[in-house]
Amino acid sequence: MNKKKIDDSHLSFMRMAVKCADDNIRTGKGGPFGAVIVKNGEVVACTANSVTATNDPTAHAEVNAIREACKKLKTPDLEGCIMYTSCEPCPMCTSAIYWARINVVYYGNTKTDAEWAGFGDTQISAELGKPLEQRSIFFKRIGASDAIRSFEQWVELSEAEKSEVKNGTL
Repeated sequence: MNKKKIDDSHLSFMRMAVKCADDNIRTGKGGPFGAVIVKNGEVVACTANSVTATNDPTAHAEVNAIREACKKLKTPDLEGCIMYTSCEPCPMCTSAIYWARINVVYYGNTKTDAEWAGFGDTQISAELGKPLEQRSIFFKRIGASDAIRSFEQWVELSEAEKSEVKNGTL
């Protein structure tokens, strides 16, 4: 992997993410996490964690930033964007980053720092490394013959129709 040059603009965007996290603590709206998404040198999203404010366990700063950026750019594809986040992303946020196709992520605190501060996710990472039948949450496949029909319908669409769905024009 190429090492990316760290210049003052990267540090400036990281400071914005940290300020979001700091402001979130000061206002009592949520945890100490902030994220910024930048495209072509312009900020398209600057958000904080809002898990407790919204009662949404998926409302991490990174996911909130992805949602805001996608809405603003009117696309689910954030290729060409850079994320700056105050902490190394958790497994859920890392997955969202991959799904959004963000190219580069810069982070401040590490997972070890988060663990020290009481925000550990090592148990989740450990669970994800296990086969389904060994996880602490029960997973069981049911209704497969019904569920597969949605995929069969998708596979039958033309590439043009799939493109329209993916681009939100259908």
